[in-house]
Amino acid sequence: MTTETTPRTRWHAMSVALVAGFMTLLDISIVNVALPSIRAYLNLGSGELQWVLSGYALTFGLLLVPAGRYGDARGRRNVFIFGVALFTLASAAAGLATSALWLVVARLVQGAAGGIVNPQVSGLIQELFEPAERGRPFGLLGATIGVSTAVGPLLGGLLIQVFGTAEGWRWIFYINVPIGLVAIALAARWIPARARKERETLDPVGVTLLGVGVFLLLLPLVQEREWSGPAKWLLLVPAAAVLAGFWAWERRFSRHAPSVIDLELFRVRSYSLGTLVGVLYFGGFTSIFFTYTLFLQNGLHYSALQAGLAITPFALGSAVTSALGGRKVSETGRTLVVAGLVTVAAGLAGTILALTLVSGSAAGWATVLPLLVAGLGSGLVISPNQTITLSEVPVRRAGSAAAVLQTGQRIGTAVGIAGVGAVFFNRLDHHQGDWGLAFRTSLAVTIAFVGAALIAAVADVRAGRVDDRVCAEDS
Repeated sequence: MTTETTPRTRWHAMSVALVAGFMTLLDISIVNVALPSIRAYLNLGSGELQWVLSGYALTFGLLLVPAGRYGDARGRRNVFIFGVALFTLASAAAGLATSALWLVVARLVQGAAGGIVNPQVSGLIQELFEPAERGRPFGLLGATIGVSTAVGPLLGGLLIQVFGTAEGWRWIFYINVPIGLVAIALAARWIPARARKERETLDPVGVTLLGVGVFLLLLPLVQEREWSGPAKWLLLVPAAAVLAGFWAWERRFSRHAPSVIDLELFRVRSYSLGTLVGVLYFGGFTSIFFTYTLFLQNGLHYSALQAGLAITPFALGSAVTSALGGRKVSETGRTLVVAGLVTVAAGLAGTILALTLVSGSAAGWATVLPLLVAGLGSGLVISPNQTITLSEVPVRRAGSAAAVLQTGQRIGTAVGIAGVGAVFFNRLDHHQGDWGLAFRTSLAVTIAFVGAALIAAVADVRAGRVDDRVCAEDS
């Protein structure tokens, strides 16, 4: 339970939570356009550069479920404030970095802090709003997720343009400091404290098993380009074994006390299929910005700002439809997600066509309309899928359930970047540096991820119609 809130105070709490969520998610993609500057001024090797980029995603994914469970058990406000404070300190440290090791460690801590903050945001929506009211806040959360990822390259490019290549990359991190300080002050004032109650056990064995399993699963994915040869994929064997052990432990532990993950949630169709849609869609969605930025900056020699501007249509489209999707999802259900996925696939296919017809420096302009269409579709996927997936989750497990969903999205991101990136670089190596062909081929793989997500969404729609028909016949 929480202390008493009013409609006004809960939206105040929601606003500060969304700002902090935006800040942490932005740092997943904002660094992409700054990598050339970071490499030049800190003399980073390719392995160190990879850890600056993917180390954040690794620790982010590791902390999501434990932090979500802790917020469920101990209350979200203090966990949220701690996470934002840690993120703010790590951002300042990253901006002050004078060596590769310093920056890598700061990024790892940043990612861990982001993993602490984000499940509290979803948990607060479940806690502060009744089920019928959650469409709008989840729509805003979906917009936050989609826009933060898409707008990162633009904001990064602007900061490098304003502060120069030597110092601009530092301001990518410094900008988080004042935002974080304000968020801490407002969170302490607006996010309601939880009423005192008997403390729940936190299942340390389950937390440890899950952490080790996710780490072993993500490590070869985030290091896919850096570790040559197939040996790295052997880590998936112990990852599967540890996660199987986690599953068995949770089934046993849940008989006596609340476990890290409520396994019964996966019996709920909307939750299990929604999580699958999230994994598959994020496998394609986030890889676009990775490969497109490489194509623009390295292939077409765009500046960081120009590359960011070229990606902006996707962000704008996503922003327009995310809030709308959140409001309409209660009326249309998963059908809205299906429509969004079809639109994304059409937009990306249009992008391939545009780049086939237009080459050279004009390519960025040629993709404006199809990327806008893809962004419009994306806004109808992320927030409605999140709303539907969590719609039947009990409030007491809201943080951990949302964290599992986000962990799936992070795993999907890692799989997508590794898989799409492998195709991208393979094409580049075998076709004498043809960046355009490499990017178009990688987009085809991205469309395959979106298509797989579409199959899962359609399966949920059809199963729902069967259930409705059975209920109608019984009545």
